[in-house]
Amino acid sequence: MGSKVHACSVLLLLVVSFHHSMPWLLDVIFPRDAKSRVSTNNSTPPLIIVPGNLGNRLEAKLDKPSLVHWMCYKKTFHWFPLWIDFNMLMPIGLDCWIDNIRLVYNRTTRRSSNSPGVEVRVPGFGQTYPIEFLDFNNLAGYFHTMVQHLVNIGYVRNATIRGAPYDWRYTPNENQEYLAKLQGLVEEMYEQYQEPVYLMGHSMGCHYVLYFLNHQTKSWKQKYIRGFISLGAPWGGAVKPLRVMASGENDGIPMIPNIKIREEQRMTTTNPWMLPSEEAWPKDHAFISTPSFNYTNQDYKRFFTDINFEDGWHMWEDTKNLTSYLQPPGVETWCMYGVGLPTPVTYIYDENFPNSDPTGYVYADGDDTVDSLSMSLCKRWVNKQNQPVHVTEFKGLTHLDIVFHEQVLNLVQDILEGRSNTSEVVDVAAVNSTSKQP
Repeated sequence: MGSKVHACSVLLLLVVSFHHSMPWLLDVIFPRDAKSRVSTNNSTPPLIIVPGNLGNRLEAKLDKPSLVHWMCYKKTFHWFPLWIDFNMLMPIGLDCWIDNIRLVYNRTTRRSSNSPGVEVRVPGFGQTYPIEFLDFNNLAGYFHTMVQHLVNIGYVRNATIRGAPYDWRYTPNENQEYLAKLQGLVEEMYEQYQEPVYLMGHSMGCHYVLYFLNHQTKSWKQKYIRGFISLGAPWGGAVKPLRVMASGENDGIPMIPNIKIREEQRMTTTNPWMLPSEEAWPKDHAFISTPSFNYTNQDYKRFFTDINFEDGWHMWEDTKNLTSYLQPPGVETWCMYGVGLPTPVTYIYDENFPNSDPTGYVYADGDDTVDSLSMSLCKRWVNKQNQPVHVTEFKGLTHLDIVFHEQVLNLVQDILEGRSNTSEVVDVAAVNSTSKQP
């Protein structure tokens, strides 16, 4: 719903036509089977999963004062899928979807709100279904493989393992109700199972967990939190959001023009929040290079002015210090991330910037989405908190694969079963090669 265009076969068309350019999509549409090892004990300490950006379902209801296109729905009487809504992949559906999902930023109040006439809710808080699959047909898999792996070793959905979905369009300073619900869920699970809770985050969800833990007392964390499992966290921010806000990024889906999806990508406060932090990056590193100017982390105000998105500057000002100082979480932490893959750290544009795609890239080491400099910043915590910090780098593992890969699932199982000492480096390619030998 959201437009009167029916998009039944869009997903199949994407897989058949474009699978070579979007290998990530195959993992999402056909999530891998969970091949769990036999559990060595009956330990199933409670676990809460906080997903990354775009990592859980959203629903909407409409009563709009105006329409961007006559084929869009103006009023609905029931909640319908806003994310993922496959109508967005159709030309007219995309216009309707962007107008429904966008946020309106108010520079005076420094707050964001839904598009006029749109209500948005997050379904299934405390349950796993909104993070296992992002659509109602269970086609777009996300945490399903992870959850099923844990169920296979004795966990129970919506009981010992629970999801904490949130409205990922908002940064945590505008999501206080969610943080209160997360605290309540932790305390509820502790009281039910009489043991402290593990928190797991992926990507931007790790920043949400860190913000949450930084705002809890030491005594609260000692009582309620057993540990924090971090997967693919962009601790020093990521370069990709600069490209996303400058010229758009369709992640390889050819039906959606980059420039068109840019309209939506500029309408969330989380993209400016995830910009490369001043604490982590050299002041002279150019993230965006154009014939007339090279933009570093000292030039964000000019960057937002030059791309005609000045609200973005104010959003960044509001959020830049939420987690950028990387205050230690104050609980035992397992920090895992992929390395060994070319990852863009500079986007090169021609004179048509910002209304054209990059013409070139400068690469560094990373997981193909976030560079290893940013993800490895959790190493700073080793000597800054009393609780242990375990760091594991997975060679050859992509940003999304970290929630699917068998070696990661087995390591998570080890942690939950009490084997907290983890390998510093896991060569995924070597492990895969060995496992294929007769």
